[in-house]
Amino acid sequence: MAGRFLQIFKPLQRFLPEVSSPERRVRIGEKLLWTVLALVLYLIMTEVPLYGIQTGGEDPYLYLRVIFASNRGSLMELGIQPIVTAGLILQIVAGSGLISFDQSDPNDRKLFTTASKFFSLVLIGVQASAYLIGGVYGTLEFRVAIIIFIQLMVAGIVLMLLDEMIQKGWGMGSGISLFILAGVAQRILWSSVAPWPPMYTGQKYFYGALIAFIQAITNGEPLGEAITRPWMPSISMLGFITTIAVFLIVIYIEGVRVEIPVAYARYRGFRGTYPIKLLYVSNLPVIFASALFANVYLVSQLLWSRFYPNTPFWVNLLGQYQYSASGQPEPIGGLVYYVISPRSIPEVINDPVRALVFVGILVSFCVIFSLIWLQMGGQNPQTVARQLVDSGMQIPGFRRSHKPIENILKRYIPGVTVLGGIIVGLISAVADFFGVFGTGMGVLLSVGILYQYYQLLMREQVEETYPGIGRLLG
Repeated sequence: MAGRFLQIFKPLQRFLPEVSSPERRVRIGEKLLWTVLALVLYLIMTEVPLYGIQTGGEDPYLYLRVIFASNRGSLMELGIQPIVTAGLILQIVAGSGLISFDQSDPNDRKLFTTASKFFSLVLIGVQASAYLIGGVYGTLEFRVAIIIFIQLMVAGIVLMLLDEMIQKGWGMGSGISLFILAGVAQRILWSSVAPWPPMYTGQKYFYGALIAFIQAITNGEPLGEAITRPWMPSISMLGFITTIAVFLIVIYIEGVRVEIPVAYARYRGFRGTYPIKLLYVSNLPVIFASALFANVYLVSQLLWSRFYPNTPFWVNLLGQYQYSASGQPEPIGGLVYYVISPRSIPEVINDPVRALVFVGILVSFCVIFSLIWLQMGGQNPQTVARQLVDSGMQIPGFRRSHKPIENILKRYIPGVTVLGGIIVGLISAVADFFGVFGTGMGVLLSVGILYQYYQLLMREQVEETYPGIGRLLG
């Protein structure tokens, strides 16, 4: 039974927008079609500008947007950040035991989804208001501000429903993952080969790193400068090379696993393995850590803008800013300064303390969120042992019972969970230091998402070709 907290949301189930679950089996071709349509609609919204604002200049949230699939000045200004933040809040509250939630109970899952949807709507409104009050779009008339607020609310609701449509079985995988992958792919492609003309006075090279590298070599620039691109170190050939290296490293790590032998009790001789991946809880800790850091950035900038120039001490602890030449506030101190990664080797050299503190904070939160998701995601040893026994599996040499299987899983799962959190945090942070395209978090997430889609496609094909095996897989 759901706890009192979740019961509060029961009356809201009939009012909140919802996508109905399919009443029949959706074939793989139809799933792919709905998935592509959702992706196309998302990409269209990233290109449709918000009515009533002017775009241009530097983007203070540029590197955070990659993770949250957002695009400045468009209908996807907020991206998936409110949805991810709502999930983050509920996961932390549920993981701390403040609310009771049974993952195996369909009613609890439905109420939890309703609560997540409600908080997503609230946070869409809160973050849209924060953008307007914080002056992200400059000084606006009240009527224009209301129009922009409505646009952001409607776009957020559409994105939330697209994600729900995919997750309920009409599409493949998760809408959140799909949109992140699309955003990272766009960023990597654009950073590599964008044919933009020089953006700053005195520059003679194009924006895309590959094009600029060819131009620099052709003009006789030293090889070291052509690779590091000191005039724009965050988008250089060094970043391109690092991006490929990080892809290869993460692909290798995705394949590292411990395989526990299992046997099917009903059919003697049917044996297999239960894999425990090194990245056991996947890349979700990175998403949650990104959501936390992004909200620290947003709240601190809002408070600083509100009190500037007479900012109180507690606001300075959260974040201190100064205006850049383009008029945008840049973090120079406080907590926010240490949760935003340096984006190039020169930045790391200039302030190594900031780099080390950022690594420590990111790795710590990745481990914390890994342990929380271990319980909330139904991946803890107790739940996995129960699932194996209920599906008719057992470990050879041990009696068919939850307890011995649970004891064996406890040898591996907690340690792998902590180690995986440390690894994803380190890879993400170090990749950012080398200016990897799409950010270290983005590349890390992209590889995991592509791997998940590969597994989903293989499973869908097996279930359609061999329905009997599909029923055995659950």
